[in-house]
Amino acid sequence: MISGADGENRGVVPLAQAQEIANQASLDLVEVAADARPPVCRIMDYGKWRYEQEQKAKQARKHQQQINVREIKLRPKIADHDYMTKKGHVERFLKQGDKVKVTIMFRGREQAHPERGRNLLQRLFEDLDGLGVIEQNPLQEGRNMHMLLAPSKEALKERDKAKTGEQPAVAEPEAPAEPAPEAQAEAPAEEPAAEAEPAAEPVADAEPAAEAEAEETAEQPEAATG
Repeated sequence: MISGADGENRGVVPLAQAQEIANQASLDLVEVAADARPPVCRIMDYGKWRYEQEQKAKQARKHQQQINVREIKLRPKIADHDYMTKKGHVERFLKQGDKVKVTIMFRGREQAHPERGRNLLQRLFEDLDGLGVIEQNPLQEGRNMHMLLAPSKEALKERDKAKTGEQPAVAEPEAPAEPAPEAQAEAPAEEPAAEAEPAAEPVADAEPAAEAEAEETAEQPEAATG
């Protein structure tokens, strides 16, 4: 039994005749159901068909993602600082596309207050701000309580951005505008330097003149007395 390239059923024909039909169409005779009675064959371009199947398988592998399950452990009376650190780990795992199993560990008398564990898990879920969805509601098993979180569509978008290396656009700072020419202050003209006053002539010492006057007085003759 054979079918044509257009999907038309041509009924049961001998193998030699089916091969002749395929040769006339420059196509291949491919057996697609060997266990059927009679066997089912199809006339097709086998190379093209095989290429299409490989492309489909490649696309399926591309979209198939390996999902890991991470575990985060908390105590019912966890400190705020430790809680924020654990919440950061959960956010990072979800953005990587992983599921997160959150475990509340009870000790001693804490087992008598399971509502504290549920309240803590609910708080964590709300603080994730839409990055996770609850895949398994809180379930207590012995001394532990578990909740399974799966990444939301928003978390998967963050993962895809990280894989493609997409970075948010950063606006470049604008260069400061230059002042208009008329707004620029003119530099004051330099004043000419004042001419230096001539230096005063040195005053002659008075001592030589005084000595000369004394010499003249000594040389005058004394008047005759009479």
